[in-house]
Formats: sequence, structure tokens, C-alpha cells
Amino acid sequence: MKRYIFLLTLIGALAGRVSAQSVTVDATIDSLQILIGEQAKIKLQVSMDADKRAIFPVYTDTLVRGVEVIEIAKPDTQLLNGGKRALITQEYTVTSFDSALYYLPPMEVLVDNQKYQSKALALKVYSVNVPLDPENPEQFFGPKTVMQAPFVWADWYGVIACGVLLIPMGFLLVYLIMRIFDNKPIIRKVKVEPKLPAHQLAMQEIDRIKSEKIWQKGQSKEYYTELTDALRTYIKDRFGFNALEMTSTEIIDKLLEMKDKEAISDLRTLFQTADLVKFAKHNPMMNENDANLINAIDFINETKVVEEENAKPQPTEITIIEKRSLRTKILLGAGIVVLAVAVVASLIYIGVELYSCFA
Repeated sequence: MKRYIFLLTLIGALAGRVSAQSVTVDATIDSLQILIGEQAKIKLQVSMDADKRAIFPVYTDTLVRGVEVIEIAKPDTQLLNGGKRALITQEYTVTSFDSALYYLPPMEVLVDNQKYQSKALALKVYSVNVPLDPENPEQFFGPKTVMQAPFVWADWYGVIACGVLLIPMGFLLVYLIMRIFDNKPIIRKVKVEPKLPAHQLAMQEIDRIKSEKIWQKGQSKEYYTELTDALRTYIKDRFGFNALEMTSTEIIDKLLEMKDKEAISDLRTLFQTADLVKFAKHNPMMNENDANLINAIDFINETKVVEEENAKPQPTEITIIEKRSLRTKILLGAGIVVLAVAVVASLIYIGVELYSCFA
């Protein structure tokens, strides 16, 4: 009976040992020595039966004090022995910014709620400027003090440019603000060049009609229309009533009230001939056309305003007072906003640069 009990105990112990050996946890590091700021990768592998479930350790920011965890890769699973076994690999990327020899404790994995641990690791972190001594790997030299960066003019070009531009932008901003609040009317002085006297304008038009000689081309109606229009314009400018909108009879009657009958008699003949040509299809003779042209010139010379010889008309200066338009106000407001933003942005930039240099 005692033999059976002993055999059962031995078999249970062997079975427990086999079960315990069915899960293995191993941790390796790709580099035992790194410089400050360099990275090392820790590979944690678990070998177990495929039907088991493993939970790997999760580190938030540090593995141990002084060793930071930068990245945790996704687990990689490989099936072995025809899918009966599984090899799961979890990779951790670590770094350190303090020179020291770090002890990395065993990493713990849960497999079906049972804890398994890897072996412990070590990581040596060296200062950047300290050469490694293979014979004394434990020797450590502390980090050097912070060095003062040399002065470089190129680093200050932006600050200097903003400082120089701030002065004109500030003055312009103040000027625009004063302009938009004073709301004074805009005063403009405009020089107006006077027109030529009425008789000179009329003679220029008659000279043009005379040079074209359109009555010789059989265009009598066009000839008299242009000639009478020139006279009507002269009468309007010279005597001050709208002869362009009046009939020939009305013009003659109006002139008789103002001038002597002898000066207007030839003009009456010209208007009568023109009315016949335009409305009755009258075809005047060649000498009649020339005579009417001379009558027009004589009328202008007899009724023109006599001026001093070689007198040149002087331009007159007219002062125009205008209220500031809505468009002007909008442009002033937009200019103020743009300049204000530019000034504030320049001040912020200068402040940030000075703070970063002297902080």
C-alpha cells in the first residue's frame, strides 16, 4: 500500500515539473552599453502551449528609475510543433538620459493567471563626451556643465527687423486712428482749364466743314445740318439760350430781341435755305452754298465778344469740400486692423525670442 502512495506522489511531482517546464520566459537586450539618449531594445519571449493565454507587463513611462520606455511594440506570435506550441515575442524600446549602471529586474508574465519571471538584465549608460574604458567599465564621470552658446548675429536678424518695423508701423497706426476719429471733411482744390471762347470754337467747326467740302459730293443735307448745328452751339454759348432745342424761326425771333435786324438778316436766309434742304429736298446751287458759309462766318464775327489781343485764358481753381465716404472709412478701418495685428505679432515674436535667449 505504501508503494502505491509513493508512486502516485512521484508521478504527481514529475507531472508538475513537466507542466512547469511547458512555459518558459526569456528576456534579452540588444545592447548592454549605450550613450546618453541612445536607445536599446529589450526582447521578452514566452514559449507555451498554444491553448494558453499570456499577459505581458505594461510600463507607462519608466522601466526603472532613470530608464524610460519609449515604445512598446505589438506582440508577435509564432506557432510551432504543428500549432501545438506558441512563441510570443514582446519588444520594449528604452533609453536613458543619466549616466549610470542600471539593474533591470526580472520581467513578470502571467500565463493562465500563473506568474512566470525572466532573468534580470543590466544596462550601462555613458556620458556623450566620456570615452569608454574597456578595462574599467564601472568608472563613471558625471555630465559636464551647460555650455553657453556663442553669439551669432544671424540669430537676431528677425528680432532686429521686427524692432525696426515697429516704429513706422506704430506711427502709421496712430495716424490712421486719428484720421478715423476726427471725421473731418476732405478738402480738394481742382484747377479747371477754361474752354475756348464761343466764336473760336464755332470758327474751328466751320473751318472743318469748309475743308471737307461735303456739299461738292452731293451731300447738301449733311452740309447744312453740320453748319446750322455749329451756329446753334455758338448762339447757345454766346447769347445764353438753348438754341439747340429751338426751331429756326424761334432762334431768329430770340436774336431780334437782342441784336439789330441787319446783322441777323443773312442768318435768316441761311436757316431758311437749310430748312428747305432738310425738309423740302431743295438742291441749292454751288454759289448759294458758298454764300451761306460766308454768311455764317460774318454773323459770328459781327456778334462775337471782343477780347484783348494775345490774351490767354487763365485756369480757375475750384475748392471742393467732400464728406468722407463709407468706402474710405472701411479702408481706414481695415488698415488699422492689419497694422494692429502686425504690431501685436511683432511684439509677441520679440518677447518670445528674448525670453528664450535669457531664460
